[in-house]
Amino acid sequence: QGQLKIASVAMAARCRLAARFHHVHGTNIRLDASRTLATRVESFANGLCFSQEPLAPGQIFLVEIEEKELGWCGHLRVGLTAHDPQSLEVVPEYSLPDLVNMGDTWVFAITRSHNRVLVDGEEVRVRGPPWEPFLLIERVRIPRDTLVGRSRPGRYSHILDDLYKMNVLPATARRSRIGVLYAPQPDGTADMHIVINGEDMGPSARGLPTTRPLYAVVDVFASTKSVRVIPVDYGFPSLQTLCRLVIQKHIVHRLDIEGLDLPPLLKNFCQHE
Repeated sequence: QGQLKIASVAMAARCRLAARFHHVHGTNIRLDASRTLATRVESFANGLCFSQEPLAPGQIFLVEIEEKELGWCGHLRVGLTAHDPQSLEVVPEYSLPDLVNMGDTWVFAITRSHNRVLVDGEEVRVRGPPWEPFLLIERVRIPRDTLVGRSRPGRYSHILDDLYKMNVLPATARRSRIGVLYAPQPDGTADMHIVINGEDMGPSARGLPTTRPLYAVVDVFASTKSVRVIPVDYGFPSLQTLCRLVIQKHIVHRLDIEGLDLPPLLKNFCQHE
C-alpha cells in the first residue's frame, strides 16, 4: 500500500505539471497564457496541439470541448505520437493523414461511433456503474469524477446532467471530456486507450513502442473550435467527491440537490463544480 500511495503521489505531481499544451502547435491555434486553452482562430485545419510533456504509462491527457463552430464537417481528433513536437520543422496541417503518415503516430477521429481493436477470443467489457469512484483500465486506476464533464448552470442544465448520467451525450458535444493514454503490455509494447465521458473505449491501437517518449496529440479540427486541458489528480478521492458520487447515485437530476438538507458549500460543489 505504501508503494501504491507513493506512485499515486508521483503520478499526481507529474499530471499537474503536464496538464497543458506544448508551445509548438498548428498555425491556426492560439493558446491562452496558461497554455491550457487551445482555440482555432480561423479556417478548419492547422489545429494540431501536443501535450507539454511525453506521457507516463497510464497517464491520461484529458481535454474538455469548450466551443463548437457550425458549418464544418468533422470533429476533434486525438491520439499519441512518438515525434517530439520540438523536432518538427513544420507542424502538419492535419493529424489525419499528414502526421500519421510520418509514422509512429496513432490518431483517431472522435465520432458517434468509436474504434476498438479486439484480439481473438476477447469480449467487449461491460462498463461499470457511473458512480464507481475509479475507472479501471488494466492496472491503471483513474478517478472517474474528473473524467465526466458537468454542464454549466442554466435553463436546461438538468437535461444535460441526465444525458451525462446515461452516457448518451454525443462525444463531440460541448462539455464532453476526451482523454488518451497508453497501457504497457507484457510483451513490452503498449495499447492506446481513448476515454470518452468516463467510459473506456478499449484499445484503439496496439503494439505502440514504449522505448520512445509518447506525446498526446489533440487536433482541434473542423466543428471543434476550442478545447481545455483538464488536470487529473490520481490521488484518493476527497470526501467531497465521494459525497457527490453518492448524491448523484440517488437523485433524478441536479435541480433536486437544492431541496436537500446539506451545507451550502457541498450543494454548490454537487451542482456546479
